[in-house]
Amino acid sequence: MAIQKEFVVRYRSKGHVRFQIPPRVARQEAAKRLAEKIEAIDGVVSVRLFRRSGKLSIRYDESVCRFIDLAKQLFADLAALEQQGCFAPQNVVGVTKKSRSGLKQKLKISKINRWLDEKITAAKETAQAAKVIGKFGSKGPRALFRDPEKAVIDFLNDILILYLIKVHWNRITTQWLVKPLVHRYEWMATFYLFFLLVRSRKPK
Repeated sequence: MAIQKEFVVRYRSKGHVRFQIPPRVARQEAAKRLAEKIEAIDGVVSVRLFRRSGKLSIRYDESVCRFIDLAKQLFADLAALEQQGCFAPQNVVGVTKKSRSGLKQKLKISKINRWLDEKITAAKETAQAAKVIGKFGSKGPRALFRDPEKAVIDFLNDILILYLIKVHWNRITTQWLVKPLVHRYEWMATFYLFFLLVRSRKPK
């Protein structure tokens, strides 16, 4: 699309016209060169280009320059600047292969770092959960000889508790402890689970 078609007349009165301009014209270098071109037109009194709001305000002397003459000259200046590449979609030179590869490397490193952080956090949570399980104690290898079935069940229960605590550890520390009443049903289920675990350890 020609750059001229992206200019929209927002206001026009005697000796004054205001355009809405596209973002690529509002870039610093492009805006500067366009303003210089317009100021050089005979009859133009002032030119104000608001880059942030994307507005171009031109005041001119109609006795010297009619609106149609101003529009024609502006059309020609925009065409010339566009041919020079002033309004190119990306006028920033510097996205080289080297910088692209550097960016990809940074992204790759950041992904690796996130993955390592997740694994370290998971390991810490597992260790903390293991401490909780360790508080219940184990009857040691003697229990395996006295009652193999119960020893295996106790061991599997420990693994299950460890797994459940590990999976829910983040919620326990960030949600359940912060708002115990909101998560009262979760706490009830947790206490009941521990009750069953302690009860299973009692001697028959």
